[in-house]
Order: sequence, then C-alpha cells, then structure tokens
Amino acid sequence: MTADVPTNVAKTYFITTFYKFTKLKNLETIKTDLGNLAAQGNIMGLIILGAEGLNATVSSLSENDLVEFKKDLLTYFKMTEFMFKDSSSTVLPFRQFKIKIRKEIVTLGAPELIPPEGMNHHLTPREWNNVMKKEDDYAMIDTRNWYETKIGTFKGAVNPKTDQFSDFPQFMESQQISKDKKVLIFCTGGIRCEKGILELQRQGYKNVYQLHGGILNYIKEYPNDQFEGECFVFDQRVAVDQKLEPTVNYTLCPHCGQPAATKIDCKRCDTPMTICDDCAEIKWKQDTCSKNCAHQYELHPKRKAAAQIIVR
Repeated sequence: MTADVPTNVAKTYFITTFYKFTKLKNLETIKTDLGNLAAQGNIMGLIILGAEGLNATVSSLSENDLVEFKKDLLTYFKMTEFMFKDSSSTVLPFRQFKIKIRKEIVTLGAPELIPPEGMNHHLTPREWNNVMKKEDDYAMIDTRNWYETKIGTFKGAVNPKTDQFSDFPQFMESQQISKDKKVLIFCTGGIRCEKGILELQRQGYKNVYQLHGGILNYIKEYPNDQFEGECFVFDQRVAVDQKLEPTVNYTLCPHCGQPAATKIDCKRCDTPMTICDDCAEIKWKQDTCSKNCAHQYELHPKRKAAAQIIVR
C-alpha cells in the first residue's frame, strides 16, 4: 500500500543574493539572455543591470535549478566566481522575475564612482569582530536606510537616519569625524559599502573599512554575536533572523511598506492586520488594514465593509 503524501507540507524556496562590479556593454542583449536563462530554471527574483555590473537576489523551488542558474551566470559572464550568499525560506520571496537596467546598480547618485576589481579595505567577519571586541577608537556607520536599522544593527553603530542611500554622502560630510579616525561601514550584503567606501575616500577619510559580504555574511559566521536583532531584506521575507531564516516577528506595513509588528483589527472591515509603529501613531492609519480602508474609514467612520482576503 502506498503511504499518503501530506498535502500541507510547506514549500522550500532556495535563494541567493549576489553582485558584481564589472564593465558591461549591450545591456539590452544581456537582459534578454539572462531572462532566457531564468526561464529555463523557473527562476524568480530581481536582477539590476548597469554599465558598472549587476546586483541580484533570485530564488527557485528547485535547489538544483538554482545551482545550474549560478553556473550559467558564471559561464555567461566568463567569470570563475561570484560571492553568492545562499539561504532558504518557507516564505515565497518573489512572485515573478524582473530585470531592470539602471545607471547605477546601487544608487549612490555618483555613477562615476566604480569599485575596482578585488578588495578595497574589506574586513572579514572575523576581522570585524576583532575590531569590535579589541579596539575602542573607531566609528561604525550603518549605511542602510532608517527603516532597515529599526529592526537590527551592530552594537554601537551610528544610524544616519537616511531615507535613501544617496543621502549617505551628505550625512558623512556633516559629521565631525576626524579623517584619520578608523571608520567601519556596513550594509545588508556589501554592495552599498563598495560604493560608500569610495565616497568616503573621496571625502578624505584615510582609514575606512567595509564589512565583506555585509550583515548576511556576518550572521552566517557569527550568529547572535555583535549584530543585534534581525536583518531587513528587500523581498517578501521582510527580514531574516540570526539563523538566516525568514522573520516570524515582522510583516510589511500595508500603509507604508516598513517592517511592522503592531497587530490590529481593522475598524472598517474587521480584518486582522499588522502595521508599523509609526503608522500606529497616525490617527487615520492606526485602526485600518489598508490604504483603501483608511481612506474610507476617514470619510465614513460608521460604515462597515466585508473582511479582506489577505494574500501572503
């Protein structure tokens, strides 16, 4: 007799994040070719292309398909390696596949700053820990956006409270940090720091270092150490915990898209929802599950609506 196969077994999605600064031409052709490679392996996710390289997070339900896609990328670009940061998830990270062509693969607002091949003052997670645990005279700057820092960051890190990465140069120009002081910078996967360190060197900082592979690489080697909380990621997982597994603490706020942990029942349609701390303090958002319900509730506070179907 054949055993029954459970129908409620969660699917596992295999994910990889990577970037590479390398001069690219014929971007439209590359876009078409990569789209064809992704289709062959049922790959979902986002790839950003630019004349300076590529930046991507992609996923597949098949670990083998993802491995083959990575091999195809190396062959296509005639490279021996990318720094692939792999993880898995029972939460669907992407619902489709997209390739976007931009002036910068990470937007600093300085397309003339192109990171060189090889390392530029990178610190491995071990070297990063040695500085944090054995040295006192340094400044550590979180280069991420303010909403990313709310759910996790390194102990003692300075939060610039920037809305976007292009605000980072102006923030650093406003600081009274000695140009000779040791400065450590970090981001999610390393790509923002590849450009951020060039900006700081252009501003005259002589002793600046970046975390190789970013927070994701650090947590992989040193979970529950100097990084506190969770790491925001730009997909449907919202964040990953210290095991690089999808967060169980946060969803995306339906009003603003920030990490959310405040649970409510919508006063207009009674749908249970999770909103962020900021929206929970705004009167017309704090009691509703969506932008539409917020608008309608403000117009007709006594009028009810049917509960919404929530797609995760």
